[in-house]
Amino acid sequence: MPLQKQQYQVHRLTGQFCDTSRELMYRRSIQESVRLEFSFAVSVAACVFGMFAIADYYLLGLTREFYLLLTMRIVVVSICLLVALVVRRWGGNDYRAWLHALPLWVFATGIILIVPLRPESLPTQITAVVVATMAFYLLIPNPLTVVTAASLYLNIGFLVAAVLFASLAPIATLLVALLLIMGSVVGFFALLRLECLQRKQYALLQEERENNDQLHKEIAHRKSLEEQLRVVAEQDELTSLNNRGHFIKLAKDLLQHSQSHKAPFSLFMIDVDHFKHINDTWGHSHGDWVLTKIAEVCAESLRPTDVIGRFGGEEFVVALPDTGSGDAQLVAERLKKKVAELSLTEEMGKLRPSVTVGVAATDSEKADLESLIKRADEMLYVGKRGGRNQVVVCSDVVEAPDSPVGNK
Repeated sequence: MPLQKQQYQVHRLTGQFCDTSRELMYRRSIQESVRLEFSFAVSVAACVFGMFAIADYYLLGLTREFYLLLTMRIVVVSICLLVALVVRRWGGNDYRAWLHALPLWVFATGIILIVPLRPESLPTQITAVVVATMAFYLLIPNPLTVVTAASLYLNIGFLVAAVLFASLAPIATLLVALLLIMGSVVGFFALLRLECLQRKQYALLQEERENNDQLHKEIAHRKSLEEQLRVVAEQDELTSLNNRGHFIKLAKDLLQHSQSHKAPFSLFMIDVDHFKHINDTWGHSHGDWVLTKIAEVCAESLRPTDVIGRFGGEEFVVALPDTGSGDAQLVAERLKKKVAELSLTEEMGKLRPSVTVGVAATDSEKADLESLIKRADEMLYVGKRGGRNQVVVCSDVVEAPDSPVGNK
C-alpha cells in the first residue's frame, strides 16, 4: 500500500486514522467546530434533562424522593452547563478527552439514579435510556471510543439498577437488554460510519491540497527553468552581460524611444587592446578573466538607463539614451580610465589593460541602429590605427566609405 494511503487509512472499529499523527492533525482541524457543537449539544441536553423535574413532581409530589431527584438533576445540569461553558470559552485547540467525556458520564449516572428513586416509571425510563444512548452517539460530538465506553456504562448500570430496585423479571430483563443492545449497536455503527466518512472526506481534501501544493511547486519550478532559459538566451555566459542578440533588441527600443522624444542617442563600440597577446602570453583562462573584470568595470561606469552587451570576442557595445556626443565622450573617457586602473594578478602584474572606444551619436529621427553600430565600429578602427587606448567620437551618421579592416 502506498505511503500516502497508509497515512489516511481508517480503523474499522474506532473510525479513527490508524496513523496517530494524522488523527491528531484531523482532530485539530475540526476542533473549533466540534467545540461549538459540543457546548451547544450539552447545553440543550442539560436543559432537557432538567425539565423532567416537572414529571418528577407530578409523579412523586413534594416527597423525599422528589427532593433527592431535584437535587440530582440540579447537580447534573450544573456540571454539564459548566463543562459546556469551559469548552466554549477556554477549550483552545487541544482536545481533552476527559473533559468532553465528563457530561456523558454525568448524564448516565443521573439517568441510572432515577431508577431507585422512581422505580414505578421504569417503562418510560427504558425509552429514555434508548434515546439517551442514541443522543450519546449522534448528538454530542465525541470520539467513538469515548461514546462507546459511556454508553456501555449507561446501559449496564441501568439494567443492574432495574433488576435491583425495580424487581425486573428475568424475561423482562432479557427483553430490556436486547432493546438496549439494539439501540447501542445502531448508534455505534451509525457513528462509526459517520466518523469514517468524515475522515475520508478530510483525506480527500488533504490529498487535493497536497496535489495543489505539488502543482504550485511544479509551476514555480517551471517558471524557474523558464527564467534560467531566458537568462541563457539573453546573457553572455562568460561576462553575464547582454549577449549580442538581446542587446540589439534592447538598443532598438531605446533608439526608437529617443527618436520619438527627439532626444539624442549615442552608442559605444569598445575593444580590449592587445587581447590576442594576453591569450598568447598567459592563456585563454587569464584572457577570460581579464574580459570579465573589464566587463564589470564597464557596467559599473554606466547609468542604470544605459545598456551594455558583449558584441563578440573582446568587443563590447553600449547604448546610451538621451546622451549627446559630448556627454558620451565624457562617459567613454571615464570608462577608459577605470579600465586602466584595474589591478590584475601578480602573474600579470606587468600588463596594463586598456581599451579603445569608438563613439557614434545622433539626434536624427531617420538614423537606424545598424548604421550607428557601423559608424561606431569605424571610429573604433580609427582609434586602433591611431595607437589604441583612446576614445574617438563621431556625431555624423552619414554613411562613410568602408574603411579597410586592420588587426586589433
